[in-house]
Amino acid sequence: MSVHTKPFPQRIAGRRRVPRSLAAVRGVGLIEVLVAVLVLAIGLLGVAAMQATALRNSQSSLERSQGVMHVYTILDAMRANPDAARGGGYNMGMTCVPPAAGSLVSSDQRQWITVLQQNLGATACGQVTCVAAVCTITVRWDDSRGSGGNVAQTLSTTTRI
Repeated sequence: MSVHTKPFPQRIAGRRRVPRSLAAVRGVGLIEVLVAVLVLAIGLLGVAAMQATALRNSQSSLERSQGVMHVYTILDAMRANPDAARGGGYNMGMTCVPPAAGSLVSSDQRQWITVLQQNLGATACGQVTCVAAVCTITVRWDDSRGSGGNVAQTLSTTTRI
């Protein structure tokens, strides 16, 4: 008499179904781990991209703050020498080349352009225009590192001396 029995029963006392063979479940745990590692890797790449963007934006913000500081630096020098400032002695077009030192005004301008380029890059330029005691100071620099492209930033401030 031959008894035919199944290698694995389909149900065990109303519980969950048991697979027909152990070979059918081999590697499932490994696939789950690989999927989890893939999801984690994508998430970490996203975090790294956000960190890089935050760093670029921080650099751009730093350069803007330095631009404001440099505008007030030349304004303070002009306020220390109001007669020359009101008379147009500090006037200069947009220039990236520091003027030759000589008088107090040209020394102030030379130091201003030199420090401007040290902090904002070699392409940083400045302009001073005073008409009837109303002065406009303009600073221009390349913000390609902060913005991710070739972007010229311009900051302009107008005040009365």
